[in-house]
Amino acid sequence: MASVPIIPDSYNHVLAEFECLDPLLSALRLDSSRLKCTCIAVSKRWLALGSSGGGLNLIQKDGWKQRLFLAHKEGAISRVACCLHDEDYVAVATSQGLVVVWELNQERRGKPERIYVSSEHKGRKVTALCWDTAALRVFVGDHVGKVSAIKINTSKQGKAAATFVMFPVQIITTVDSRVVQLDYLDGRLLISSLTRTYLCDTEREKFWKIGNKERDGEFGACFFPVGKNSVNQQPLIYCARPGSRMWEVNFDGEVQSTHQFKQLLSSPPLPVVTLRLDPHYTSSSCSPQSLSFPKLLYLAEHCVMTWTERGIYIFLPQSVQVLLWSEVKDIQDVAVYKSELFCLHTNGKVVHLSLLLVDRCIERLIRRGFWTLAARVCCLFQNSIISCRARKNLPLDKLEHLKSQLDASTQQDLITQMEELISKLEPLDSACSSRRSSISSHESFSILDSGIYRVISRRGSQSDEDSCSLHSQTFSEDERLKEFPAHQEDEQVELDNVSHASVTVEADRNETFLPFSIPLSFRSPSPLVSLQAVKESVSSFVRKTTEKIGTLHISPDTRGRQEAKDDEPLQELTVSLVASPQEEKELEPQSCQLPEEDYLRDLNAATAEAIAKLQDPLVLLEPQCMRRVLQEWLIYLEEKFGSKEHYASSIKKSKTVCVEEEREVLEENPRLDPTDGDPSDKEQSILKDCSENTDDTCVSKNMCENSTDLKGPLDSCFQVSPPCVIEPDVQKDLVELTTLCFELRVFSCGNGEAEESSDGSLPLSASWTLACRFMRSYFFLLDLKRLKQCIITMYSTIPNVWETYIAGLKELTCHSPVALAMENEDMLKILKQLHDLGPWDDSPLLLVHAQRLYEKFGETALRPLIKFHPSILPSDIKQLCRNDPAHFLAYLDSLVKSKPEDKRSSLLRSLLQPESVRLDWLCLAVSHDAPQRTNTVDAEGNPRPRSHLFTWGYSQLILLLIKLPADFVTKEKMADICKAHGFWPGYLFLCLELDRRIEAFTNIAHLDDLSLLNGEDGSIPETIEEWKFLLRLAQNHSTTFHHHGPQNGKVVSNGSPSCPDCITVENVALLLAKAIGPNRALPLLQECGLTLELSERFTGVCEILRIAEKRQRALIQSMLERCDRFLWSQQA
Repeated sequence: MASVPIIPDSYNHVLAEFECLDPLLSALRLDSSRLKCTCIAVSKRWLALGSSGGGLNLIQKDGWKQRLFLAHKEGAISRVACCLHDEDYVAVATSQGLVVVWELNQERRGKPERIYVSSEHKGRKVTALCWDTAALRVFVGDHVGKVSAIKINTSKQGKAAATFVMFPVQIITTVDSRVVQLDYLDGRLLISSLTRTYLCDTEREKFWKIGNKERDGEFGACFFPVGKNSVNQQPLIYCARPGSRMWEVNFDGEVQSTHQFKQLLSSPPLPVVTLRLDPHYTSSSCSPQSLSFPKLLYLAEHCVMTWTERGIYIFLPQSVQVLLWSEVKDIQDVAVYKSELFCLHTNGKVVHLSLLLVDRCIERLIRRGFWTLAARVCCLFQNSIISCRARKNLPLDKLEHLKSQLDASTQQDLITQMEELISKLEPLDSACSSRRSSISSHESFSILDSGIYRVISRRGSQSDEDSCSLHSQTFSEDERLKEFPAHQEDEQVELDNVSHASVTVEADRNETFLPFSIPLSFRSPSPLVSLQAVKESVSSFVRKTTEKIGTLHISPDTRGRQEAKDDEPLQELTVSLVASPQEEKELEPQSCQLPEEDYLRDLNAATAEAIAKLQDPLVLLEPQCMRRVLQEWLIYLEEKFGSKEHYASSIKKSKTVCVEEEREVLEENPRLDPTDGDPSDKEQSILKDCSENTDDTCVSKNMCENSTDLKGPLDSCFQVSPPCVIEPDVQKDLVELTTLCFELRVFSCGNGEAEESSDGSLPLSASWTLACRFMRSYFFLLDLKRLKQCIITMYSTIPNVWETYIAGLKELTCHSPVALAMENEDMLKILKQLHDLGPWDDSPLLLVHAQRLYEKFGETALRPLIKFHPSILPSDIKQLCRNDPAHFLAYLDSLVKSKPEDKRSSLLRSLLQPESVRLDWLCLAVSHDAPQRTNTVDAEGNPRPRSHLFTWGYSQLILLLIKLPADFVTKEKMADICKAHGFWPGYLFLCLELDRRIEAFTNIAHLDDLSLLNGEDGSIPETIEEWKFLLRLAQNHSTTFHHHGPQNGKVVSNGSPSCPDCITVENVALLLAKAIGPNRALPLLQECGLTLELSERFTGVCEILRIAEKRQRALIQSMLERCDRFLWSQQA
């Protein structure tokens, strides 16, 4: 028997046709040569079919029973659209360009009636119809690019509603070419033409062009609604582009990314499941398809579908995947509702397809009795059926029943294929049991989501004759895991995140204490006996499992790392099962609690003592005392977790000096009692003292004696996990004290003396060097969030400290799924993986993944990171790309623009922490993607004419920074920055805000643009003195501006009619006459001696102003008289 090609398991959806609509078309007589179906639309209730004879057939989808026929004498039906939120309304476009809106009156069981006929597009071809998603409004587009909206008044609203809508037809816009597709969502109208896509805010009447690159041809666009669970996310927009590409656009019309599907479409097409033909699949790949998508339609389950003359294509655009594509030829139009597709072919035929999971499709075929087709689909999609999810709908008994319905005489090959499929399946409750079958009854595996093999030892089953052990062997893995305390489960989650060696089989450290949390009958009452039994059980478990685990796949990289660390002390929480007898002896103290307590007894006592001392208010308020307490405690930390060489060289002198200085402090403060104190305000006082004081500790007396000792530890590896098991409460105190040491710069680096400054602090070079080594040595005991904030505030000018911090995070996450995917996956898949692993809150682990993305993909990786705000802040991004500030600026601009306009200022204000970064960001914004300073500022420092019209790449960001509230000094500094770089719009705004109006008028005269003198921003003169000053400026600069040198505008002489927006005497005089009236303006001009420079144009304009003023006064007088007569008549 020839082998049948099998569809890969990555495809688990299929298009299926369960019923043929040909009899329906025959009953409607739409299958003849004279009449055929010309357009199609669908809703929850109706299937609408327009015909070439001008009739509209409405068929009820439930049983295809009820039918309404709406006749039109205005020509054939070219477009039809059903109102989805109120299915009592249908809009129809005819071949003559008329749009007819029908009210079906189904609720009142009345006859359908026309409620409006629009002739706005008469004589043109209507190419698109679209209903509003909330109101009764229809959007219409035609072949010349005109888009209109029809507001519907219905009998449901009552007769009074008609008086409130005077103009039911509204012209939205006229685009540059034929309208290809319209879509509407949440107040936004999407218009796709032959050249580009436009976004229209119908409420505020604003328009945006999406993207900068044009196109030529039919390309669709559609909205992509967010799911019900995504409350804070805005909808997306997808626009078709040439070459099988799509733009992903946010709801503000800004292109976020471009998705390329050309290579993904090289896979072979999936068959359409239909009763007409047997499904056939060819496994050979085809060439990449470069296609143009004429329309994009949103499907259920976050899919976007389109079609060409070759077939139907369904994409998952957010993950850049092709869900499926199938060959369906000669499609004219497609209408969709949820997962249903109604395809209209060029010959007038209509095909009803459904997008289903493969198992659902097979289940429906079996339910309808299509046995042969169901069996063939099973054989083609057997990879998907074998998966556990599909088997929930297709259990073994159902597949056996399907096989039994086949004819043994004529379908033997199909029966054989079904038998092979069934033989590959196991009962659902024993799935994956083969992985555990080779392991003894005392051990089992569980595979975590990260890929780690986790060994679970059934230590209770030491004897098959013991009833308790037999009972414990019947526990499922889930039941046994429930026996752990809740805090141990949390620790295991953290452990899985830290230890990512997916090929090293490790034992859960918490399971070492499993016998103490399960009431077993054979448990010894003596703790020592129980501990000894646990040790023996672990050792036996390790020996028996070594050979079995050795068969598991181990990558070369992990094997190399494991061999390299064989001679080092154990540095991870988990226990490697591949161990030598000598290593087993090292593991024994970690498997029992009493030796561990003895090992850390001194450190625990010192920690408790230090915590008690730090709770004393007298210590909290004295930074030197805090440092001495921490330095004394740090000796014990170095003894247990520091390097042995360093500890041996520094312990004697360091301990002596610190104890003596502590005694001196206690003598000077006899009231100092370590047992008293209130720790409630500890953190605030620590941070305050940390920022106001320098390092005055005994560490300066015993650190850095040998300068060569500084270099060695900087090159050592990070200690990212504890070398032994630490109780959670103890570890919490250790993390608090270790982080406090870093924040107060209490470090230790060997013995000797270093040069100190006058206030007792270490030199900056020694400080950052010690900080780096401190992080490497005690990274597992540092609060990563506080550590990051401390580095940003205290070591912002020293990049080495930040690089060390990032290196530690990389070491911590080197085996995470994201880090492993970084080598092979593309950026979009990695970003999706990061999104799926969320929410991240403010976890520093997300920051290191962002660092990896930036190192691999550069600036393009920064813009998508705005989706992770506020987990990643601009201050973090600035640290990532400190070598290229332009990248940080692009990220900041994208982050601000990702929010609606009314929320951008509040967002930016929340990001300005501390306030001093405002000036730094402003300097970056005015110095990048900006015009040359020589083009905006002349040799004397004045503005060049029309230089305010230059394009600044970050002008929106600059204006937002300028307009945010700030103190007077900051505003002055921002004004100086804008003036120095020639950003004149911002400088003029700040001058007016700082009440430097004379300076603002002077610069406006230099800029030579009369439009800057407007009343909207207060730049128009307010007093007679300001008008006189502006007139003198116009007189002095007129000759220079309009007769000498190149400029950014038109060069014309004073008073020329072709110069209506230049700063000339006549133009300023006209502005004066409009502001205060011609009768008051003339005496002022005569006083300044400027009447001789005025032309006849000025005189004519003044006469017109006088006439208009008289008529306006007469009109006001007439209206007042009428009101007066009306009021008197009401009294009578």
